[in-house]
Amino acid sequence: MTVETKLPFDKDYINQYSQDRNEPQWMKSLRLNALELADTLEMPKPDKTKIGNWNFNNFNHAYTEGDAISSIKDLPAELQSYFDEENPTENLLIQRNHSVAYNTLNEDLKNKGVIFTDIFTAMNDHNDLVEKYYMKDAVSVDQNRLTALHAALMNGGIFVYIPKNVQVETPLQAIFWQENPETALFNHVLVVAEEGSSLTYVENYISHNDEQQTVANIVTEVFAHDNAQVAYGAVDNFAAGTTTYVNRRGVGQRDAKINWALGQMNDGNTVSENITYLLGDNATSEAKAVSVGRGKQTQNFTASIRQYGKQTDAYILQRGVMKGSATTIFNAIGKIEHGGTKSNSEQESRVLMLSDKARGDANPILLIDEDDVTAGHAASVGRVDPLQMYYLMSRGLKQEEAERLVIHGFLDPVVSQIPIESVRKQLTQVIERKVN
Repeated sequence: MTVETKLPFDKDYINQYSQDRNEPQWMKSLRLNALELADTLEMPKPDKTKIGNWNFNNFNHAYTEGDAISSIKDLPAELQSYFDEENPTENLLIQRNHSVAYNTLNEDLKNKGVIFTDIFTAMNDHNDLVEKYYMKDAVSVDQNRLTALHAALMNGGIFVYIPKNVQVETPLQAIFWQENPETALFNHVLVVAEEGSSLTYVENYISHNDEQQTVANIVTEVFAHDNAQVAYGAVDNFAAGTTTYVNRRGVGQRDAKINWALGQMNDGNTVSENITYLLGDNATSEAKAVSVGRGKQTQNFTASIRQYGKQTDAYILQRGVMKGSATTIFNAIGKIEHGGTKSNSEQESRVLMLSDKARGDANPILLIDEDDVTAGHAASVGRVDPLQMYYLMSRGLKQEEAERLVIHGFLDPVVSQIPIESVRKQLTQVIERKVN
């Protein structure tokens, strides 16, 4: 059954929006086709989560300019804490609402052909590259109604391109700052690592709209070619007023590696899909995610690694802490396709509940279409271990302090994988604030 909605957007609006940004014809055509599809496609159907009454359609899409800044010292203290003190502005892009407020890239990387820029500039300066990858082999326009709306209304994002055999030693970092509490964010992140290249990329999503209702519809596409390595870290921290749909997908070729470390800290209702396709032999992927739910929010997180090549290796780790009346579903899906011999798939999903009204569900799923493989899974949902609490309190800690240490230790296997120290510290602070 298709969810009936009325959107204040038509072909004239899309045509004008695309024309104002001087977009190539292929992008305008994609937008118009996606708008038509949005009226016919069904909403996504996350397992055990009813999203029919969630706000995915009531939002202000109008382009909102954000003031440029000359230094990160001009940012609020909350945002400054995301940057390393020693070299805070190297390889950094800050998107303020829908426009770029700050962008810098190491000159040596520029000379090697590395591209790190906003999606609109990329379409003008590197049109062929963007068109080659944009919503074709990772996320399709017709996947569901929300992907079609994303394609039609995309209003922000970045493009990252690493040429063949280029090693990016210093992480690339993006901050997506939803400063205006009314504006919706349809953000698209496209990362391409050519053969033999490597990079670390970290992004942060931030908003402050606790009361004002809006939408974040985010799509990420990561392509790791033969023998390429991508480490992808993210901290999503949208406020309670933002209903969020996140669709992150990766495609790994022969000997490629795609590792995800995701801090899912939104305070509003959230649906998140993180799917990786290991197409080439010997490709590997780790998908690690941590979440803290509170209040009355509902969250649904699905991580899936689909293994097509021979001797591929996949590991999914999910950790969640629930308090208040929060409800969270964790799905970890390992799929070894026919022909993926000698492959290995492992999953571990664990949920810690801090209140009687909190609800957590951990679902490890193995789908195996090949005989000569190894696979395993584990799941648990429960409360703080009383033996751990007794041990800590017997050494002089108060109950609140002991519980805090147990929670941080429980989440550390994911938190410690965030590749930028300052972002890792910020994630720890967010966890501390949400738990307390």
